[in-house]
Amino acid sequence: MSRELFVAEPVTAYDTLPPIVVDCSVLAAILFQEPSHDEALKLLCGKSLHAPNLIDHEIVSVAVKKAAANAATTIERGLEGFRKLRLARHHINHSAQFELALRENITAYDAAYLHLAVSLNAPLATYDRVLASAAREVLSSNE
Repeated sequence: MSRELFVAEPVTAYDTLPPIVVDCSVLAAILFQEPSHDEALKLLCGKSLHAPNLIDHEIVSVAVKKAAANAATTIERGLEGFRKLRLARHHINHSAQFELALRENITAYDAAYLHLAVSLNAPLATYDRVLASAAREVLSSNE
């Protein structure tokens, strides 16, 4: 006698997309309709997005700067898009972040993104040249 097998699944989709660590510059380009919007969106399409917890504060900081330029509609849409974004936020090991910042001569903020990329063994997307340079060096030597 055969039995019927039932499987109950959660509503949320499985996260089987390749990971990518995104910094504020990349998300801001998309969320606030900056000129590099399409390029950034194309890069992130089909990936699971990851960032350190500080991303929330950095996005708000961008919104504040844009408010000074009287871009109210863009700000509202950008912040709403950020609230809806599927973005995994991560706590960062502060000691490792500190050591990485000193060793690579980058800001503590940039070190948080780079440390996360190393931890996840994932690419790092940024428009910041200094961070990109450090990431190329660190991620290419991290095996």
